[in-house]
Amino acid sequence: MPLCVLVAGLLAGHFLRVTSVAHAHAAPAPAAVVRPPVAEPSAPADPGDEVAPAGPTGRLAADGSLSDVAALSESDVWAVGQQNAWDLWRNRGVITHWDGSSWTEVAMRGDTTGAGHLRSVSAPSADEIWAVGDGHDGLPYVAKGSRNGFDRIGVPQFRPGDWLGGVAATAGRVVAVGSRDGHALMAASAGPGKGATWTTTDGPDGALYGVALMGKADGWAVGDSGTEPLVLRLSDSGWKPAPGVPKIDDGFLRDVYADGRKRAIAIGGVYDADGSIVPLVLTWDGKRWKRDRPPVRKAELYGVTGDGDGTYWISGYDPSHASESFVLRYDGSHWTTLRGEASTQDRTVRLQAVAHVGDLTIGVGHALDDKNHYTDLVERFGPPPAP
Repeated sequence: MPLCVLVAGLLAGHFLRVTSVAHAHAAPAPAAVVRPPVAEPSAPADPGDEVAPAGPTGRLAADGSLSDVAALSESDVWAVGQQNAWDLWRNRGVITHWDGSSWTEVAMRGDTTGAGHLRSVSAPSADEIWAVGDGHDGLPYVAKGSRNGFDRIGVPQFRPGDWLGGVAATAGRVVAVGSRDGHALMAASAGPGKGATWTTTDGPDGALYGVALMGKADGWAVGDSGTEPLVLRLSDSGWKPAPGVPKIDDGFLRDVYADGRKRAIAIGGVYDADGSIVPLVLTWDGKRWKRDRPPVRKAELYGVTGDGDGTYWISGYDPSHASESFVLRYDGSHWTTLRGEASTQDRTVRLQAVAHVGDLTIGVGHALDDKNHYTDLVERFGPPPAP
């Protein structure tokens, strides 16, 4: 990274404290031309994971990045990210919507300061979409809206230096997670006036990057303590450290998906001695978390989703196939690796998030070219097109 960019980032507070290992990458997202993903020959492709017609990118401006995606149907998909990612003074948060045929940016209203990097999106219904990230006023940014536009939601308890990495919402509750002064931070709003009144809770040492809710008072949040994975469990008594989490030195968790009280999956990585990252996958069986071993030895895992019935998709980056998009499919016993076509360009592709609905699995992220320019990227996996 150029020294001027590094210094500007430090002055602006855009880099996480030393204890945050997972989102050292929570940066720009570029894309290349969408390319049809194909299954790795190392594992048989499931019929439901054949190539879908390649959709367009989110068509963001220069140095655009998509950080997260949420899908209500195959024609109702939301993604968030940023544009002008390298310019800390002019970068702009983006909320964009797919209607089945095209992407359309949806405006954020009535906020003169504006959003910077938007990192996470949750879509409990078509009329209630939540997004979180950074505000240009130095405070975390929380927005709520629909296709008609978004409004910034004020959270009086937020302070300069607070940071948000993830959001999840259900009909009864919305929770945003991140960090404050080296501790995990949880902000929640519930009840009939959801979004109007908030409570914030400081957790143990570390930071949280992903959150999943199964109901009003049941959920998971994941991150790292600075030295090992951090998992918190939400119950009627609030957030508490989860039982049965393996102790993994230099490990972290970036995202979590739950399809019931007795089944969940969390993904992240472990820093190896040579500085590379070993994939980390933990699964919950209702009593404890156990470690599962994916078929790649060196890869960065960013996002996870599922079909609610025990099959999961994990997006990320595989340095051994840097120019191709990378998704793992896991049904609890078998792994399948899916990749996009290799590019003749010198580029690095990262799928930072993934969503699944119906027959469609959609990943969003970026491609970084040899001049360090980002382009937002959308990859679609699904059943083969009809003849």
